[in-house]
Amino acid sequence: MRRIALLFLLLLVMLTGCRKAAEDRIVIAEQFGLAYAPVQIMRLQGLIEKRVPSAEVVYEQLGNTAAIREAMISGHLDIGFGAIPPFLIGVENGMDWRLASGVSQVPVGLVTLDQEKRSISDLREHDKVALPQPGSIQHMLLSMAAERDLGSAGLLDDRMVTMSHPDGFQALAAGAVTAHFTTPPYIFNELDLEGAHLLLSGTDAFGGDFTFIVGYATEAFHDENGELYAAFIEALEEAIDFMSEQPKEAARLLSGVYEIPDETIYEYITADGMVYTPGITGLERFGAFMHEQGYLEEPVPVASSLVWEHP
Repeated sequence: MRRIALLFLLLLVMLTGCRKAAEDRIVIAEQFGLAYAPVQIMRLQGLIEKRVPSAEVVYEQLGNTAAIREAMISGHLDIGFGAIPPFLIGVENGMDWRLASGVSQVPVGLVTLDQEKRSISDLREHDKVALPQPGSIQHMLLSMAAERDLGSAGLLDDRMVTMSHPDGFQALAAGAVTAHFTTPPYIFNELDLEGAHLLLSGTDAFGGDFTFIVGYATEAFHDENGELYAAFIEALEEAIDFMSEQPKEAARLLSGVYEIPDETIYEYITADGMVYTPGITGLERFGAFMHEQGYLEEPVPVASSLVWEHP
């Protein structure tokens, strides 16, 4: 009986695997903000389905990359979008994933309403800084600035509070946090608040331009679903091209998603520093800093081993 039960379970697993392959199912997760706009364009225009009509494409929105990692580990998620530092933390912890593509470079920054704060050196022990999670790109940028300006990368770690960007915006406006390290459109909205100003920009912290959002793909999905993975890459590149070539039409489509008027969305996605591109910049610099400061125990592998070759 035990052998029969084991054979039955094995058959069930095999059938489940065959059914999934036949369905051409892909589950994609993004996070909050305009940095992910090409993902929304891909969804709204059905760009994966255009290439694989039989595909079932599921889009989800999660609060941070930790949630994306957990969903990938459980096998629920095939593609996730987020930043480079959490990706590198996942690699060190045994995640079977690689970078699929860059998505965007955007203006990010640490916003405060406190007129007595003019730089990160003015942040005191009682001050609270909202950002998506420890190990996030915002955390690493803040640590880079702290190491350069304050002499210790981890000096501000005990002042961080984990919040999604929408929650961080509300907390900043209500005075519940001193500063919020955020992204478009929240950074634009926050800087419109009375007395708002930047304590730190992302490019200042990093020392130049960097890719803010990248796409990650699991090894299982990449290796077992070649046609669908290729369709995903082509669809994402088409969405990025559309954002650059037809920004007014993109703004019209995105308006309903972000509940922001067309004209305002157009102003945001064409603002200085908003660049949608599949290129990946800053991988080595983030990796070196994170290893030097102990956020990663081991040196980061060569960049080529962390990126899937394009189909």
